[in-house]
Amino acid sequence: MTQEEALEILKGGQNIYLTGRPGSGKTYLLNQFIQFLRQENIPTGVTAATGIAATHLNGMTLHSWCGMGFLNELEDKDLKRILKKRNLQKRLQKSRVLIIDEASMLSAKHLDIAGEIVRKFRQSWEPFGGLQVVLCGDFFQLPPVGNKSDPKTRLFAYHARVWQELNLKICYLTEQYRQTDKEYLTTLEAIRTNSVDESIRGLLQKRIGAFLQIGPSKSFKVRPECTKLYTHNADVDAVNAQELQKLPGKERIFHMNSRGSAALVEALQRNCLAPEELILKKSAFVMFVRNNPEQGFINGTLGVVQGFEKDGSPVVETKDGQRIKVFSEKWRIEEDEEVKAEIRQLPLRLAWAITVHKSQGMTIDACEIDLRKSFEPGMGYVALSRAPSFASIRLIGLNDLALRVNEEVVEMDKFFQAASRQLAMKRDIDIKSGTI
Repeated sequence: MTQEEALEILKGGQNIYLTGRPGSGKTYLLNQFIQFLRQENIPTGVTAATGIAATHLNGMTLHSWCGMGFLNELEDKDLKRILKKRNLQKRLQKSRVLIIDEASMLSAKHLDIAGEIVRKFRQSWEPFGGLQVVLCGDFFQLPPVGNKSDPKTRLFAYHARVWQELNLKICYLTEQYRQTDKEYLTTLEAIRTNSVDESIRGLLQKRIGAFLQIGPSKSFKVRPECTKLYTHNADVDAVNAQELQKLPGKERIFHMNSRGSAALVEALQRNCLAPEELILKKSAFVMFVRNNPEQGFINGTLGVVQGFEKDGSPVVETKDGQRIKVFSEKWRIEEDEEVKAEIRQLPLRLAWAITVHKSQGMTIDACEIDLRKSFEPGMGYVALSRAPSFASIRLIGLNDLALRVNEEVVEMDKFFQAASRQLAMKRDIDIKSGTI
């Protein structure tokens, strides 16, 4: 299904699960739909399963939006306490649409709790109180981080009771905007379908210690930089600190500014990929962490700091030779077109290293990937699908788990694809018959 077809279905008011392979433009399409809703003055809850994903949409976590917080059980006393909150009552009763991004990282249990709270607030027996619900995600991404003592908190969202009640229409995006290398696409598809064979392993083995082809930029020719993807935070922090310290010259420190609710500001800071304190030097290797195509960068664009203007703004040269003067940008939590919290920072972070988990949703121009410590099915797939081609990755190593995905998800994906094709066929028939 194309983005244009999916957008028209979204505008029709049905409950939708929007999915597709990495690089198919899911978040881009959600932002288009959100823009449409705002133009039509339709009150909308813009949420995501994680704070990082929420900041990409200028929204909030689903947990905050409905008031469930960190609850793993919804007892009567909890429900009574939540229902007394007037700000929640106003928000949930006024809303007509609810968007939930990164649904793959939301457990079935928490989706059911959220659905029950919204239903009670809206005093309706319909799922989510009759809201149009749009879930978005890809279950091949990393799974919910649940409570080990409660297996239900680690079940994928499609196991939720309310998922079935919503009668979701499936929109599976099939266009690809990130990868153009056919051999690389074949490799990613083999991992996605748990069908990696010796030929695919051979292709990946060739990228261990391989040379990176990352473009004509002078700054990259001098030192062919790439982002290192690690599975653990400790490795990331160590690499970034060591590399920055190696550079000569004066440090420039950029502090994050904030306004609004202290609790919401803290949530924004915790989940924003731009750090509260950004320390840069000339020649520092950086990554843009915001989409701004008009200015020449997207979330994951790599560059090197060439220097600083008189006003202190850094100038970053990207791999294609474009020089960008970087200004601070805003991350917001909005409600009913009112800004509840806002932070301002340069949309940059040091890019010598980043975790696989935080790389979800990014397109990374060139990366060195260490998958020797992979501990979750899908981790290798997430890491490899950040890059556009074989030429843009160098592997340090990988274990067997890095080339596996959840078998249950493989079977569900077949169902989602078939349901999406049926929906597209029905829509074509309706258009030809003049029904729509």
